[in-house]
Amino acid sequence: MEIQPYLFFDGRCEEAVEFYRRALGAHVDMLMRYRENPEPPPPGMIPPGMDDRIMHASLRIGDAVIMASDDCSPHPRAFGGFSLSISVPDASTADRMFAALADGGEVQMPLDRTFWSPRFGMLTDRFGVAWMINVSP
Repeated sequence: MEIQPYLFFDGRCEEAVEFYRRALGAHVDMLMRYRENPEPPPPGMIPPGMDDRIMHASLRIGDAVIMASDDCSPHPRAFGGFSLSISVPDASTADRMFAALADGGEVQMPLDRTFWSPRFGMLTDRFGVAWMINVSP
């Protein structure tokens, strides 16, 4: 059994996918736009203007999979109450990933030595997703 986070973006999923590809080396396993749906939804289910937005994307980051899409619900969702945690093998990888994710985001705890790790830090990226970067001792 695996738990895979599914992130909903309010019209910025394609931008987020590209950002995570560059920042984290994410590999895009699958990306489908609403217009590519092989079984069109019932009339009125998808708001107008969604054709080129992302219906579903699957990103592989290391051994983990994160799924994402542009939310088509009438009520935008906000990220909250969780962080995505990345364990990396060394300080240089942590430094690189932290800096990349922090670009346009907000640092809550700068990347530094802790009692459990040679490097740990917390931030929220430009899309509002919270991250923790941790070097495995």
